[in-house]
Amino acid sequence: MSRGKAAGLDGLSAEHLQYCHPLLPGILANLFNLMILCGHVPTKFGQSYTVPIPKVNNAYNKSLTVEDFRGISISCVLSKIFEHCILDRYRPFFVTSDNQFGFKKNSGCSHAIYTLRCAVDHYTSRGSTVNLGALDLSKAFDKMNHYGLFIKLMEKCITKNLLIILENWFASCLTCVKWGCTFSSFFTLTCGIRQGGVLSPYLFALYVDGIIERIRKEYLLGCHIGWQCLSIMLYADDIIIIAPSVVALEKLLLIVEHELEQLDMEINARKSMCIRIGPRFSVPCASIFTTDGRELQWLDSICYLGVTIISATSFTCSFTKVKQSFYVAFNSIFGKIGRMASEEVILELVKKKCMPALLYGLDACPITTNQINSLQFAVTGMLMKIFNTRSKSVITECIDFFDFQTVAYTICKRKLNFLLKYSVLNNSLCQLFSDIADKEYYLNYGIIIGSS
Repeated sequence: MSRGKAAGLDGLSAEHLQYCHPLLPGILANLFNLMILCGHVPTKFGQSYTVPIPKVNNAYNKSLTVEDFRGISISCVLSKIFEHCILDRYRPFFVTSDNQFGFKKNSGCSHAIYTLRCAVDHYTSRGSTVNLGALDLSKAFDKMNHYGLFIKLMEKCITKNLLIILENWFASCLTCVKWGCTFSSFFTLTCGIRQGGVLSPYLFALYVDGIIERIRKEYLLGCHIGWQCLSIMLYADDIIIIAPSVVALEKLLLIVEHELEQLDMEINARKSMCIRIGPRFSVPCASIFTTDGRELQWLDSICYLGVTIISATSFTCSFTKVKQSFYVAFNSIFGKIGRMASEEVILELVKKKCMPALLYGLDACPITTNQINSLQFAVTGMLMKIFNTRSKSVITECIDFFDFQTVAYTICKRKLNFLLKYSVLNNSLCQLFSDIADKEYYLNYGIIIGSS
């Protein structure tokens, strides 16, 4: 468990257990085994406090509503350890479809983005236009029905003891809201799962896994390569549907809506959008509506897992927002310590806090030379501000002296690491495009060798 995290209501944190007496792990093991045997958890395991976190960066520049916050639950640290033990022992029961990329070992946002890119390129390279629908679920984690989850777990043939203990755990879930140093009264959670819990993301992925299975049965709709279904991809509650025609896209939307209705969930049409990629991307097309008449807008760009995908003849990304995030992160640091700390300290903070914002998703996205130069221009401007100079030759010497790698070299290096892991990932969709990943790997490897 990571250090420096907030303590639960009991005041205990991970550090207390990491530096505890050596006898404690054995005592906890006996306690956890008895809990599974009896199907009961202590009352304190179900108690937590919820901290509202703003969803947007400029939250203080607008009038806020409850919709602008995401509640993160802080639970008892012992309950988190028990959740880790359950996940470790009963992991086979929490396995979901390969179309779900979230909450899996060695899988992340970059894997979902790269798979989507390869699927789109497969169709556009053959003259087809692909229609994408990025669907946002309304309060997905907060609306999950507990009894529906138990049914899903029973369909997975989960052991009786684990099912009983989860039923007991959910029945005793209480939380309060913490705002500053003030706590509200406790209230019961009759639905939903705690965002921030160890088991919560795995249970949610299992809960919505039926949507993928339903889409797979519609082989005549959506996009397929061989017998592999690429019509839908999920990362947690971020759903994207893919179809070669607008009619097929709308039919897929209706199927997803029907399955979500069975799960007591719905699509947020205001945040859901569609985009076209391919030779006919600029051709106007008919609007798509949900079952209750809400329209999904066709846009020139969509944001999927933090990456901006734009409508073009091929899979293309825009990095304007990436540079904005980089500038915001750097100005926050430089505005605080810019004239007090040494250049070494500032550059170290830039490497840890700013560069990840600039390089996010670039290992999976296609990027042109002009885009690399644009990103390098942002980094060069940052270095000029740190060293208080406008001379490019001085900046070049500073880059060599402080071992601050160029954007082009860093991107190639990150791509090598990503592609190497992608090609060996135990996922049927990733294995489908492993040859493409291998070719791109050797291409970037040649660039690295040439530059060195």
